[in-house]
Amino acid sequence: LQNVRIDPSSISFKMWKDIPVPFYLSVHFFEVLNPKEVLQGAKPMLTQRGPYVYREFRYKTNITFHDNDTVSFLEYRKLFFQPDMSNGSEEEYIVVPNILMMGAAVMMENLPTFVKLLLSGALAGLKQEAFMNRTVGEIMWGYEDPLIDTINTLVPGLIPFKGKFGLFVELNNSHSGLFTVNTGMKNISRVHMVDSWNGLKKVNYWRSSQCNMINGTAGEMWPPFMSPTSLEFYSPDACRSMTLVYEQSGKFEGVPTYRFVAPKTLFANGTDYPPNEGFCPCMQSGIQNVSTCRLNAPMFISHPHFYNADPALVNAVEGLHPSKEKHALFLDVHPMTGIPMNCSIKLQLNLYIKRVSGIMQTGKIKPVVLPLLWFAESGSIEGSVLTQFYTNLVLIPTLMDYLQYIFLGLSVPLIISAAVLMATSR
Repeated sequence: LQNVRIDPSSISFKMWKDIPVPFYLSVHFFEVLNPKEVLQGAKPMLTQRGPYVYREFRYKTNITFHDNDTVSFLEYRKLFFQPDMSNGSEEEYIVVPNILMMGAAVMMENLPTFVKLLLSGALAGLKQEAFMNRTVGEIMWGYEDPLIDTINTLVPGLIPFKGKFGLFVELNNSHSGLFTVNTGMKNISRVHMVDSWNGLKKVNYWRSSQCNMINGTAGEMWPPFMSPTSLEFYSPDACRSMTLVYEQSGKFEGVPTYRFVAPKTLFANGTDYPPNEGFCPCMQSGIQNVSTCRLNAPMFISHPHFYNADPALVNAVEGLHPSKEKHALFLDVHPMTGIPMNCSIKLQLNLYIKRVSGIMQTGKIKPVVLPLLWFAESGSIEGSVLTQFYTNLVLIPTLMDYLQYIFLGLSVPLIISAAVLMATSR
C-alpha cells in the first residue's frame, strides 16, 4: 500500500513522475479519392494512409502537494517522428476536406445570407476550395492560412485563434491541463482519483450534470486491489469522463492483468442509451458531438472506422472496414497495484460536411460525417521496469507460497514427534 501512494518515498513515485513506458502515437489519415465527384453529391471514397508514428515522451512539472492529501501537476507531451516505424513521411501530400472552410461554412449556416455571400466571395478571392492537398506535416502541425484572418474579420469570435491551423498543433510540447489528484496517503482507495481539473470539479461542455462530471483518474494509474467490473478516467481530449468495462483476465509477459474495453454504449446517442442524452444534440449512435469543446466546429469523435457505430455511418462512405482486432481500444491493468501494463487508446476524428446555401464552394455536397483520421496512443511496460514488476509481483509471491507449503510440510513431522514424545513421557 505504501508503494502505490503518490509519495516521493514510494517505489511507484518515480514511475508516476516520469513515465518510463515508451508511448507511441500512430496516426492514420483518410484520403478522399473523388473530391470533384463529392462536390457534385457523390458518396466519398476513402483510402487509409499511414500510419505516421511518433515517439511520445511524458513528464510532469509543477508538482505541488497540498494539505488535503492531494497533489497538482502539469503533464507535458513531446512527440518525435519515427520514419522507420512509419508507412510514409511527413512530406507526403494527402487530399482531405478543407477543414477550416467546411467547418466555418456549417457554423455560419444560420447567419444572414449576405454574410454567407461575403464569405463565399472572400473564399473565391483566396482561391479556397472544399478540399485541399496538403502535406501530413502541415495537417498535423499547422499551416498559415489567410482564411483565418478573413473569417475573424467577417464574423469576429467565430474561430477564436490566430496563426497556424493544424489538428495537432496544440498537442506537441504542451500539457493537458492542471490535474489535482488524491495521493492516497490517508485513503488508499482514492489514490490517483481526480479532485479537480483546471480548478474545476465538473466541466460545463454538456447538457446534464451527469455528463459534466469529472470521474475516475487522470488515466495513468488506478487504485490498487481492482475488482473485475469497470474503471473510469477523465480525458481532456474527449472533454469528458469515460468508463471502460471488464472483458477478461489474462497475463502480460507473465504478470496477471484485467483487460478493460469500451462498452458499446460509450458513444451511443441519447435514444439508444438515455444517460448519454446530455451529450446531444446527437446523430447516429457511435459518434459523439464535441463541437461544444472544439470552438463550436462540427467535429465528432468515434471509434476508428466507425467500429461499434450505426452501420449507416459506415455505409455513407466507401473504404471503411471496422473490426474489433484493429479498432477496439483496451487497457490491461495489474489489478493488485492498479498500474497499466499494456494499453492502446484509439479514437477517430470526424468532420460533418454538407452543402450550405449561399456558399458556392460547398457545391452539392450531401450531409455526411466524414472521417478525417484516427489515432492510437499505445504503450507497454518493458525492460528493467517489467523485470522489477515480474520479480516483485509474480516471482517472489510465488516463491513465498512454495515456502509456506514447504514449512507446513516440515512442521507436520515435528508436531507428530512432539505429540509422541509427550504421550511417551506420560
